[in-house]
Amino acid sequence: MRASRIFCFALLPLLASCQVFTEKTAEPESEQTRMQGELSLSAGQLLFRPCREQRQFIVNNAGATGLSSDANNLFSIGHSTLYVDMRGQLQANAKTSVDGQFVPSQVYRVQAEGQGCSDINFARTMLRASGREPQWSIAVSNQGMVFNRVGQEPQALPYLEEQLPEGRLSLSSEANGQRLELWVAKQRCVDSMSGAVQHMSAELRLNGDVLRGCAFLGGARND
Repeated sequence: MRASRIFCFALLPLLASCQVFTEKTAEPESEQTRMQGELSLSAGQLLFRPCREQRQFIVNNAGATGLSSDANNLFSIGHSTLYVDMRGQLQANAKTSVDGQFVPSQVYRVQAEGQGCSDINFARTMLRASGREPQWSIAVSNQGMVFNRVGQEPQALPYLEEQLPEGRLSLSSEANGQRLELWVAKQRCVDSMSGAVQHMSAELRLNGDVLRGCAFLGGARND
């Protein structure tokens, strides 16, 4: 027993040094800001205007996240403005025509259709997943899960969540005579009909059937 105590105390300086090192490497992450807004294209440059603001920022280094490619694909089919939800750093920029620049590190969603900035439920949403053929959607908040299927009334369901390695999540519910399992993973996902891009793929298992779709984390939850 005494040897064990000596060994533990001997590790204290090492543990303390590890803690200091971890805190230092985490500092840049605190500078990251998650923002939603309108994305437009001017003279080949992506411009970002946050929701309900007049400020405008140049989007720099968007290619590193795939945002340039995804946005250009949507612009190329006739859309003039897009909705984007992303995390990154706000920085100064020498151009007087803008209020600075935004350097994204994570893009949660870019789309041309949908509620966008007018989505009043976004801030309360933890996760949203949806798929087509047949159409289905799931919205998750701290109040529970709401499951929508085409041609049926929305169902409010209790659920259990399991966090898995690599940022994956599993949500399950058994109610109203049916078993529902939703599996989401951090994997770029494109809606085949709208071209919208989300940062997670989704698989819904419903009473033995498997339906696939895309998902994103809402404003009430960050990765």
